[in-house]
Amino acid sequence: MARVDALLAAADLPDSPSARLDAELLLAHVLGKPRSYLRTWPEHEPSAEQVTAFQALLARRRQGEPVAYLLGRQGFWSLQLEVAPHTLIPRPDTELLVETALQLLPATPLAALDLGTGTGAIALALASERPAWRLTGVDRIDEAVALAERNRAALQLGNASFQPSHWFSALGGQRFALIVSNPPYIRSDDQHLSQGDVRFEPASALVAGRDGLTDLREIIAQAPDHLEHGGWLLLEHGYDQAAAVRELLLARGFAQVESRRDLGGHERISLGSWQA
Repeated sequence: MARVDALLAAADLPDSPSARLDAELLLAHVLGKPRSYLRTWPEHEPSAEQVTAFQALLARRRQGEPVAYLLGRQGFWSLQLEVAPHTLIPRPDTELLVETALQLLPATPLAALDLGTGTGAIALALASERPAWRLTGVDRIDEAVALAERNRAALQLGNASFQPSHWFSALGGQRFALIVSNPPYIRSDDQHLSQGDVRFEPASALVAGRDGLTDLREIIAQAPDHLEHGGWLLLEHGYDQAAAVRELLLARGFAQVESRRDLGGHERISLGSWQA
């Protein structure tokens, strides 16, 4: 039988800064243990079935399949979320939307909307931090709505709910103090669509027309019909789209328009307040 340390040494994943971490996450998953177990018990000998399962996951990872999909979960904010191939994998940069919303709005009761909720990551992070808020998450993909609801139930967050809707289509005349979204914003000809993890993620959650702004335009155009006076619209976008998104917000009549930078120093989100 192979020991834990020998299995990790022979993992043979493509060279990358995360290769060792990926192997450790996959082996810990197979063993049903935390990563710390691998360092505490390097001499442990997994069963033949566990070794086979580990090798199968390594083979899929070598083909580029994201670790989050292999594990079926991903951390976001302070939460562990179930993920699946019909939703975008939550990323650390998107936490900037959560941070900004918490800074802008009070902890008192209010209604907030997460457009294109996917796993429910943004809505559930806000719900976990603001028990007095009422969060609604919408997605046009029924499987995503069901996944977000499973995450809500697992986290026991009673102040969030999810429903099918293509952006605002099913919301009638509802208005919110906050609308937040990480919509598709990648150009259809972007070379990154054929590289890395995004090859395995749903194109519908990534691609937004020839300039990447199709969905952002639609959201900005319709959001005022669903915002309370003084309400905020917060949008994630591409690293080179901030100026274009600010122009769209200003042209639609939003005030206090600005952009904020992500962990890499890129202008990653833009926002505005509806005062009309």
